[in-house]
Amino acid sequence: MLTKINHIGVAVSSLDESLPFYRDRLGMAFMGVEEVAEQKVRVAMLEIGESKIELLEPTAGDSPVARFLEKNGPGIHHLAYEVVDVEAAIAKMLADGARMIDETPRNGAHGTRIAFIHPKSSGNILTELCQVAHR
Repeated sequence: MLTKINHIGVAVSSLDESLPFYRDRLGMAFMGVEEVAEQKVRVAMLEIGESKIELLEPTAGDSPVARFLEKNGPGIHHLAYEVVDVEAAIAKMLADGARMIDETPRNGAHGTRIAFIHPKSSGNILTELCQVAHR
C-alpha cells in the first residue's frame, strides 16, 4: 500500500522566517510556495533526496495548523506516506479498523490527493496518505 515517505510536515509561524534555515543553511532545493485555501495554510515545499519537507504556515486563526501551533508550538506536524491509490488506501485502513479524519480524499498541495489517519489510530502521530499526481 505505501510506496515511500513523501514528506514530513513542519508547522511554522512564518514561512519567511523559517524558509532560510531549510533552503540556505541546510541547502534543500526550494520547490515553491502554494496556498491551500481549503486547509487555511500556506505551504513551502523543499526537496531532500527523494523526500520533502513541507513547511506549513496557517493563514487563519481557526486553521488546524494554527491550533497545532497554539497547543504545541512549532515542530513536526505530520508524516506523509505516498500511496498509488488513496481511495484504496482509505478503504484498507477503514477495513482494518483505523479511525480516519478523512474518509474521502481531499486536495493537497502540488496537485496531490490526501487523507489523514487520526492520531488515535497511528500511535499519536498525525499520518497523511498522499497520492501524487501523475508525473
